Amino acid sequence: MLLEKIKQPNDIKQISIEQLPKLAEEIRQFLLEHLSKTGGHLASNLGAVELTMALHYVFQLPEDKIIWDVGHQSYTHKILTGRKDGFDQLRMLGGMSGFPKRNESTCDAFDTGHSSTSISAGVGYVCARDLQEQDYHVISVIGDGALTGGMAYEALNNASSLKKNFIIILNDNEMSISENVGGISSYLSNMRTAESYHGLKTGVKNGLNKIPGIGPAAVKRIHKTKDSIKRLVIPGMFFEDMGLTYLGPINGHDCSRMIQVFQEARKVQGPVLIHVKTEKGRGYEPAMRHPARFHGTSAFDLEHGLPLSSSGKANYTDIFSTVMRKFGDREEKVVAVTAAMPDGTGLKRFRNMFPERFFDVGIAEEHAVTFAAGLALGGMIPVVAVYSSFLQRAVDQIIEDVCLQNLHVIFAVDRAGLVGSDGETHQGCFDLTYLSMIPNMTLMAPKNKWELSDMMKFAVQYQGPIAIRYPRGEAYDGLEEYREPICKGRSEVLFEGTDVALLAVGSMVKTGVQVREMLLEDGENPTLVNARFVKPLDEKLLSQLAEHHRIFVTMEENVATGGFGSQVADYMRRTHPEVLVITIALPDSFIEHGNPEKLKEKAGIDRISVYKKIKEAKR
Repeated sequence: MLLEKIKQPNDIKQISIEQLPKLAEEIRQFLLEHLSKTGGHLASNLGAVELTMALHYVFQLPEDKIIWDVGHQSYTHKILTGRKDGFDQLRMLGGMSGFPKRNESTCDAFDTGHSSTSISAGVGYVCARDLQEQDYHVISVIGDGALTGGMAYEALNNASSLKKNFIIILNDNEMSISENVGGISSYLSNMRTAESYHGLKTGVKNGLNKIPGIGPAAVKRIHKTKDSIKRLVIPGMFFEDMGLTYLGPINGHDCSRMIQVFQEARKVQGPVLIHVKTEKGRGYEPAMRHPARFHGTSAFDLEHGLPLSSSGKANYTDIFSTVMRKFGDREEKVVAVTAAMPDGTGLKRFRNMFPERFFDVGIAEEHAVTFAAGLALGGMIPVVAVYSSFLQRAVDQIIEDVCLQNLHVIFAVDRAGLVGSDGETHQGCFDLTYLSMIPNMTLMAPKNKWELSDMMKFAVQYQGPIAIRYPRGEAYDGLEEYREPICKGRSEVLFEGTDVALLAVGSMVKTGVQVREMLLEDGENPTLVNARFVKPLDEKLLSQLAEHHRIFVTMEENVATGGFGSQVADYMRRTHPEVLVITIALPDSFIEHGNPEKLKEKAGIDRISVYKKIKEAKR
């Protein structure tokens, strides 16, 4: 097998160009066999196999810097840099990350996980290189989806103004930048990738400019004519107008063609953008038919493409989806906003039933929030559905455009807390902190699936900014009989006791139930409170509990700094300093990828860890 020859970076250069299609086939088979067992990002990686091979064939790693946007497509890169054996433990605790990581390999130039960052990072590398008079190539790879992020255009604008040597690869696997015009487009694309074309263009221009009187005017006329023709037949004029040399579009599954173009791009003076067209899921029929489903997949049956295991129970995203579908019928003013995540956030059903009230703004969280502010001012009730870690990108807009104006915008914050296998970049560990610091914001977290539904109903009737955060995965179906009406700033006392009060937020209520049972076995009778609201705090209840409890134990899937426990401790320190507050929260560190339950154990927020901390405090 050709794949066996790949043991370290640049080993691919030992393989002939004629053999590369066979290597691509072997890589796809390797990815399918391993990801069907471990899960991972399949469709995007299958689509980028030849593209990655061509990059590694032309450029020298780690001297040259390849920066992957998001990093969903970096698996082939990992194989070609000698990390093939790491796929047995892909995205598992202590195993290989699903994203580029500098601590994993010197060939990973930039840690990624969020979208639209690669061009900005590349521009930084380019400037650092030139300031130090170094000589290496910088290649930023960005997808057509990531190019919808405003940050990408800020970086393109900066790159064009600097006029430094820089290669940008646009991996277009879903939509065309603009319509191609048959054979003429292909012909001009081929011509423009040739070194002779660039040389001829420069030579003619310089020669004409030397002719007194006539030359400059002729150059100007030719330039105008050339531009008008290019606008008609070349799909990359947007980039050309920005000052970037555009090459393409190129078949992203033709290795030899890409190698040729990449070699020519190395000679281009200034920034160059290469438009490469690929097919998501290529080589595996189920992934080609359902690329969204195979974007990030769990273990699956390789023959049929179906998940190997499913509990059959609804997750929180399913519950949210059902509630939004019902709101579509009942509340005509409710509209849904998402940033390129209709499936992931559960808005697909709403989109299908109420397309005129559904808005996918692309990978543009900042725009999504301010857009929602405009919708609210226009008389609608916008629900912005977004992952916790992605909402971080729009903190300024939440502050300035929503909360400052005290607008009725609902934030449905999915994937809050520890999400597991995607690791540091996707853990929803900060939302309780960054949302609760903002004036006018109301912040809730449900204890179970029924409470998520109740909180959404409360949020729709509420006036002002309001956020509901809920975790990834199976929705807790315990405590069904506890369903007190929701009242702003009021917690729910589930079990009354003495001495120790367990104050749990959202997903940690389930852990609180388990801890309470362990303490009951010891002959103790703790109080268990479902906090419901992180902001505003139920200060009245806290003061009441202080009369009969020596110890408060706050429990949350959020960093300790600025979180629920921090706020409770601050209030108790000011009003009831005699009460000991134990804060159970995530540590002040970025949490790696792995099984969420194992991560909880490692972070010290699982039931046994909480139980031990309480027992130690009581000694």
